[in-house]
Amino acid sequence: MTIDPSQLNQEKQEPIVVPVYQEEAWVEKHAVDTGRGVRIHKTVAEHPVRIDERLLRDDVEVSHVPVDRIVPLDQAPATRYEGDTLVVPILEEVLVVERRLRIKEELRITRHRREEHHAETVLLKSEQISVERFDEHGDKPST
Repeated sequence: MTIDPSQLNQEKQEPIVVPVYQEEAWVEKHAVDTGRGVRIHKTVAEHPVRIDERLLRDDVEVSHVPVDRIVPLDQAPATRYEGDTLVVPILEEVLVVERRLRIKEELRITRHRREEHHAETVLLKSEQISVERFDEHGDKPST
């Protein structure tokens, strides 16, 4: 649109009107019914499983061996191993003219390791799930 400059110099000026357009958007939502329910079936199955496992077992044999020997205080025997046998000296103070240690006895502890087999049947459970959809009338939808 062009404006004639002669029109601007008139005593009475009329405003120029420029049309402005505005766009509007409408948003609508629609609910879509996809069915009325879901049915879930769960089943539990048990099946036996045989377990056959090696187990280790330690048996201990303890024997008392009398020693009855006097030793000086600074030579007290310590716990020691003789092969597979743990020897634990049992000490006792005895009053004499002087104080001495007498080895009263020793414990001899021998470990015997043996292997056993253990077999047992146990029940293990597993679950299976199936899901079924249906509409409001209880009918299964067509696929």
